[in-house]
Amino acid sequence: MRKILIQLDTDPQPSVFDRVVAIDSGVDELFSYGGVTPENVVGLIHGAIFTRGVPDLKNTAIFIGGSNVAAGEQLLAKVQKTFFGPMRVSTMMDSNGSNTTAAAAVLACRKHVPLTGASVLILAGTGPVGHRAAQILTAEGAEVRVGSRTRDKAEQTCFAIAKVLCAARVIPVATGTDAELGEACDGVSLIIAAGAAGIELLSAELRASLKSLRVAVDLNAVPPLGIGGIEVMDKAKDRDGQLCYGAIGIGGTKMKIHRAAVARLFESNDQVLDTAAIYAIGQSL
Repeated sequence: MRKILIQLDTDPQPSVFDRVVAIDSGVDELFSYGGVTPENVVGLIHGAIFTRGVPDLKNTAIFIGGSNVAAGEQLLAKVQKTFFGPMRVSTMMDSNGSNTTAAAAVLACRKHVPLTGASVLILAGTGPVGHRAAQILTAEGAEVRVGSRTRDKAEQTCFAIAKVLCAARVIPVATGTDAELGEACDGVSLIIAAGAAGIELLSAELRASLKSLRVAVDLNAVPPLGIGGIEVMDKAKDRDGQLCYGAIGIGGTKMKIHRAAVARLFESNDQVLDTAAIYAIGQSL
């Protein structure tokens, strides 16, 4: 029986990137829908679950994508509510590449630093990738400083993570001024910059001065990069005694995780691949 992946994208046009990865992951048929919302998704889900017998539903799966992560999470919740009993198919949510990118960034860090007990700063930690990286790192036993220009916004993200992980060691920090940024960086062994394209969050001079810093990961591929002195192709590149990763240096692992997660969807009909599950797939590669 042919493997069918149903791509539900919250943007008007379904992502070409996600479509290419789906085909490269071994999908036989790809059905792509744009502009999908919780209000119009039910008919699409019914079409997925009522067309094959229960033993064959593992050959149908759903991928939720789009540039708006919050919209993707709302769509995932509605999809799960629409399933009932054995009438369900496996579902993956990776809006804006948030889960696969965060997983790849954390996996790069753990190659060089034991995560349990590590002190980590995530710059732009309130964004979709930063939030998920913080969640993964906290689950691994790290103490995570969630950075944002304002402390209030960082506190909201920390609260959201604590709702998922009761024992989360997440600390909101403001990074809007040079003094605040310097204080946030003090004593950390890992820094992940997950900010918007073209915004430098940490200068090369400040990065080089951080004696405790062992690994720096910059997930921005658009100049100026998020961390000064790092190049987009860096992959464990030694710079000023620190191991540095650029966005493309992380990208190979992100793509492997993405493809493996899509393939995993077809092993059963009851999987939900979200942040923790996608990270676990990355660990298994």
